[in-house]
Amino acid sequence: VQLQASGGGLVQAGDSLRLSCAASGRTASTYAMGWFRQAPGKEREFVSSISWGGRITSYTDSVKGRFTISRDIAKNTVYLQMNSLKPEDTALYYCAAGPAGPSRRSTGYEYWGQGTQVTVSS
Repeated sequence: VQLQASGGGLVQAGDSLRLSCAASGRTASTYAMGWFRQAPGKEREFVSSISWGGRITSYTDSVKGRFTISRDIAKNTVYLQMNSLKPEDTALYYCAAGPAGPSRRSTGYEYWGQGTQVTVSS
């Protein structure tokens, strides 16, 4: 399974961005997907996850009500809609995939994308 993340950029506080993660591989559509982020000098942290069917989602508390995860099974793509962005959302965002159920732990995923940078200015 290969993952290609895109959609990052430089925005101002309050703006929106939509990240995409395109998965390739014959079993990718059956995998749970997750988004993680890592800010400079900090550990990678969980952001959001979604089950393979899209019915089960999870968010870290700091993004609840602002971020929405979704997936297009036909396109093998997962999206992270990020609204009302804050400077503290600035990080390198990674998407991940794994055959187990959606997890809030990075160890729950086997495959990782290359990351896309999100920078939010105040």
